[in-house]
Amino acid sequence: MDLGLRDRVALVAAASQGLGYACALELAREGAQVFLCSRNEARASEAARKIHEQTAAKVTGIACDVTDAAAAEQFVAVAQQQAGVIDILVTNAGGPPAGSFDETDEQKLQLAFELTLVSAIRLTKLVLPAMRKRKWGRIINISSISAKQPLNGGVLSNTMRAALTGWAKTLANEVAIDGITVNNVAPGYTLTEHQDELAEVRGRATGKSKQEMIDQWASQAPMKRLASPDQIGAVVAFLASERASYITGVTLQVDGGWIRGLL
Repeated sequence: MDLGLRDRVALVAAASQGLGYACALELAREGAQVFLCSRNEARASEAARKIHEQTAAKVTGIACDVTDAAAAEQFVAVAQQQAGVIDILVTNAGGPPAGSFDETDEQKLQLAFELTLVSAIRLTKLVLPAMRKRKWGRIINISSISAKQPLNGGVLSNTMRAALTGWAKTLANEVAIDGITVNNVAPGYTLTEHQDELAEVRGRATGKSKQEMIDQWASQAPMKRLASPDQIGAVVAFLASERASYITGVTLQVDGGWIRGLL
């Protein structure tokens, strides 16, 4: 299937590893020019080099902390200066730390707000005017299953992902007439570098091995396994494509059946 992404220009946030990297790699495989960012310039450049070597696509790595307004503006400006247009925006910022309501104070709440919600809105504000002018654009937010089924001990993620979903649905309705789609991808447990590290930390805290923690998470999904990052990247590439031009305002879970609800 030709996704129609050849020579499109994509911005992918927080893409030196994990889900962001997988999304950048898949878009590059489909022929898009990719600009990716990471807070660490060396890691961003290394990720860009690896993706270029695998795909031969033009890939640029840029240092950017998405919670920093000036850095986000510079990230977008560099892409616009070098490529002229931005067709696809993939917002991504990892997730806020786990914790219960009692463990959460106003400072943690504000940091989660800036990381998960404001960063996505900020990047969208920067790219949207030009998309509207050209009557074409794709905005895809990497969210979480917690947007649809709250996770125990994840009050910050549950709160901010729900807010992101409400904002994205509202925006989708506002810009659909301009040929722009806005969608969220909600991954379930996915075996990224971060998840691997988390399994080790959670395992030590509960007296289990890393593999036991991974197996425990896998057992919660009907497929009895974790997702691989490339499976998330493939969904993002599809939503960015011409083939998905009539899909907007959707939060699409990629979770092996973990979410039990109908909608």
